[in-house]
Amino acid sequence: MFNRYFYNEGLRKLTIGFGTIFNNVQVKKMSSAGDSTIQSVRVPLAYGPKEKFLVRLDQQANLDSREFAVVLPRMSFEITGINYDATRKLTRVQKYKTVKTGSNSILNINYTPVPYNINYNLNVFTATAENGLQIVEQILPFFQPDYTITLNVLPDMNIKRDVPIILNNVTYEDTYNGDFTTRRSVIYTLSFTAKTYLYGPASTQKVIRTVQSDIYTDVDLTNKAREERITVVPNPTSADADDDFGFTTTIEFFDNSKNYNPSTDTDE
Repeated sequence: MFNRYFYNEGLRKLTIGFGTIFNNVQVKKMSSAGDSTIQSVRVPLAYGPKEKFLVRLDQQANLDSREFAVVLPRMSFEITGINYDATRKLTRVQKYKTVKTGSNSILNINYTPVPYNINYNLNVFTATAENGLQIVEQILPFFQPDYTITLNVLPDMNIKRDVPIILNNVTYEDTYNGDFTTRRSVIYTLSFTAKTYLYGPASTQKVIRTVQSDIYTDVDLTNKAREERITVVPNPTSADADDDFGFTTTIEFFDNSKNYNPSTDTDE
C-alpha cells in the first residue's frame, strides 16, 4: 500500500489557491474631507501561524516606529485542521481514465478521490480599527457563505475540480498593551473550511482493442462444445448517430467443438 511514492500536490495547490483569494486587498488613507486618497497600501499576505505575528507585536514597543510600519497592516493564513468528510464519500471502484500523452494505446487511470475538509484561519493584523474594517469589508461580501475556486488537480488527466471555501465565523480582538500612549493592535480571525478531494497514485493500462466471448452448449467445458463466438472490436473514430457507437460485432457459429460453420453474422 505504502511502497509506492506519489505526490499530486493536492494540499499545496489548495493552500496556494486559498491564499490567492486574499492577495490583492488594499487599505487606503483618505483626506480629512474624504474626497481624495492620501495613501494606498496593498496588505502583505504570508503563510504562518498567528502566534508568530503576535510575538512580533509584543516585541515592538512602539507601533508608530518606522520598522513596524512595514508590518501593519498585515494578513497571515494557516492550515488548522484536516478532517475526513463521510457525507461526500463516493464509490471506491469508479475510475477516471484519459489517453496518455504521446501514446494512443495506453491510458492513465486514477480511482475515485477521497473527500476531506481542510480548515484554514485567516488572521488580519492592523494598528487601527479603521484599517481592520476596510480589510474585512473587502472580504465578507464574497462569501455567502462560500466562494468557489477551480483547481487543476491532475493536469496529466485533465481533471479540474471546483472547491467551495466556506466562511464559518469571524472573531475580533482589540487589545491594549502598556500605557495610554501605546497604540492598540486590532486582530480579526476568519475561519474557513475548504471542501476538497485528495487523489491517490495514478496507474496505467493498455487500451482494450478486442473483446472475445465464447458460448458453449453445456456448462461442462471438458467437451468444449462451443456453439458461438462473439468478437467485438471498438472503432470510435467511425462512430456516428446511426450506429452502435463505433463497435464492430462479429458472431461466428460452430456446428460442434471442432468444425467451424462459416455462417457469420457481422454487425458494424
